[in-house]
Amino acid sequence: MNQRVRPSPMAWIGGLFGGMQRTAADVLPVRIGGTEFARTPSTPARLLGFDQGLIAVSVALLLWGLVMVYSTTIAMPDNPKFANYSHHHFVWRHLLSLVLAAFAALVAFQVPMKVWERWAPWLFVLSLLLLIAVLIPHVGKGVNGARRWIALGFMNFQPSELAKFAVLLYAADYMVRKMEVKEKFFRAVLPMGIAVAVTGMLLLAEPDMGAFMVIAVIAMGILFLGGVNARMFFLIATVLVGAFIMMVMMSPWRRERIFAYLDPWSAEHALGKGYQLSHSLIAIGRGEVFGVGLGGSVEKLHWLPEAHTDFMLAVIGEEFGLVGVLLVIALFLWLTRRLMHIGRQAIALDRVFAGLVAQGVGVWVGFQAFINMGVNLGALPTKGLTLPLMSYGGSAILMNLVALAVVLRIDFENRQLMRGNRR
Repeated sequence: MNQRVRPSPMAWIGGLFGGMQRTAADVLPVRIGGTEFARTPSTPARLLGFDQGLIAVSVALLLWGLVMVYSTTIAMPDNPKFANYSHHHFVWRHLLSLVLAAFAALVAFQVPMKVWERWAPWLFVLSLLLLIAVLIPHVGKGVNGARRWIALGFMNFQPSELAKFAVLLYAADYMVRKMEVKEKFFRAVLPMGIAVAVTGMLLLAEPDMGAFMVIAVIAMGILFLGGVNARMFFLIATVLVGAFIMMVMMSPWRRERIFAYLDPWSAEHALGKGYQLSHSLIAIGRGEVFGVGLGGSVEKLHWLPEAHTDFMLAVIGEEFGLVGVLLVIALFLWLTRRLMHIGRQAIALDRVFAGLVAQGVGVWVGFQAFINMGVNLGALPTKGLTLPLMSYGGSAILMNLVALAVVLRIDFENRQLMRGNRR
């Protein structure tokens, strides 16, 4: 019987510098998407280490985000609203969030996927309880009319970020358990739909429609990737789209956002709901091809609200130009593709839960980045979603890194399995 190899913190360092040593036996080829993974003498040792490309791209986005948080917030104390803050307040808090998130990711990586599968329903229940708690007076913290945070002293935790991760795990576990009845709507899809609907109602009570959209897309993506009948999938998608349209039509301020998106330069909207979008477009326009240089943005000087969170890409466009925006898009495109690839590899190794989790993280990161970029570029109506791994926000960074650590764990277990170590 092969001895089970458990990763240690030192193995992380070993993986970054070429992986662990291997012998020249046990060739196990796995062909996925035209790429063959095999332990042959000509195969690089990276098979036995970690996905160094995934780590490198993630670190690059995190460090670029740290620089941009400093760039976008250094002048904020000049605003009377933030007069009590130092010029380095936000960047130090963001750095603290990165350190805490890195520690949490290291811990998450140590947890085997079998344990995540066993915990999935309980994490989902915990996320629902926290979503309820945030609505309780004196427990949930309100900002600008929204109650989305729970104050923990060292950070304000946003339960909706945990809910994204919890729904992802629950949906993957659910599809594995319902694999035999996935062709039957009421037995396979309806219970999952009810779970997402309950989560959505709690999020809309905050309100946080953006998080609800991401969670709905994550659940839909996992249902589709899990093999749900195509007709049922498109029926559910139609119902969801119709529900979101109804929510917009029944909410006056959401309707106003749509009208402002259609004509942000009009006298009616330029100083109202279209203010952020118009100034985001001005920032990107000022950057032209190569940008005005790091730190040279004018729009971040109290013209563009939420420049360090929802509209960071606009400042990147102003300071780094079209080249910077295209580079960010390319990094997220590569990251999403790599996450999906790791998921396909796990499924090919008959690890369906792990594969659906990895692909679900890919859907999460890719869709949220797409929405944020679309909003900044004026291609989509304004929505309060941050840019993953880059925007200021402790809860989002924490859950993003935990999710990526879980995918690295999946990749690690894939490599162990290809070595011949049975889990």
